[in-house]
Amino acid sequence: MKKLAVCALSLLLALAPTGLGRAAEETELYVLAAASLTDVMAQIGEAYRETAPDVRLTFVFDSSGTLQSQIEAGAPADIFVSAAQKQMNALEEEGLIVKESRRDLLVNSVVLIVPADSEAAISSFEDVEDEKVKMVAIGDESVPVGQYTQAIYEHLGLWEAVKAKANLGSNVRAVLAWVESGDVDCGVVYATDAASTDRVRVVAQAPEGSHQPVIYPAAVVAATQRAEAAQAFLSYLAGPEARALFEAAGFTMAESAAE
Repeated sequence: MKKLAVCALSLLLALAPTGLGRAAEETELYVLAAASLTDVMAQIGEAYRETAPDVRLTFVFDSSGTLQSQIEAGAPADIFVSAAQKQMNALEEEGLIVKESRRDLLVNSVVLIVPADSEAAISSFEDVEDEKVKMVAIGDESVPVGQYTQAIYEHLGLWEAVKAKANLGSNVRAVLAWVESGDVDCGVVYATDAASTDRVRVVAQAPEGSHQPVIYPAAVVAATQRAEAAQAFLSYLAGPEARALFEAAGFTMAESAAE
């Protein structure tokens, strides 16, 4: 019996390193990404498993301002993809991203949407000022889409009038949901968000020159302990497989994305 027990223990010890080794081989990356990337990033995550089966991607989607605050507070983060330069600039100034890894990844546009079954005579951003519009959904001031919206209406000289009837969302998907449900007369979102559902209709593009270009920068977070894996995924995001998925979702790749 003693001999059998020793043999059994030896077998367990021989097998243990193999099991532990397999568990240790998987690398988990936390990817903090703007809410407008929710659908396409999920698709890219699935595709990336074919390229890197030992990498597990955990996505956190929210407004870029909220994600910036989470990184500043030390939340788990390996990669950050923002919907605006402002949040990435702040993190770079604080030394919280790897400066050399930063690249402009995507380009988007801002549109005015109404519920798909709406019969309201809304056909331009200027129409939101009209009394026929009782409530408009926009992002709050901490959200990039809200910042772009404010810039548009300040450009048109209508910001105070629009702000008075605004329902403020904590991210662009909240704005989209309100328009989908018909709880508001209209809303301002990115073109890619509007394209993700058949429950809204685009009635206008933001006037040319009314806001800064909608560029999505991406970078490796300085606190990462998986820098090599993070950089590899960041490179994948600029590569041909991810490009096809981004473009299918309505995004345009930034000219410098592949640099």
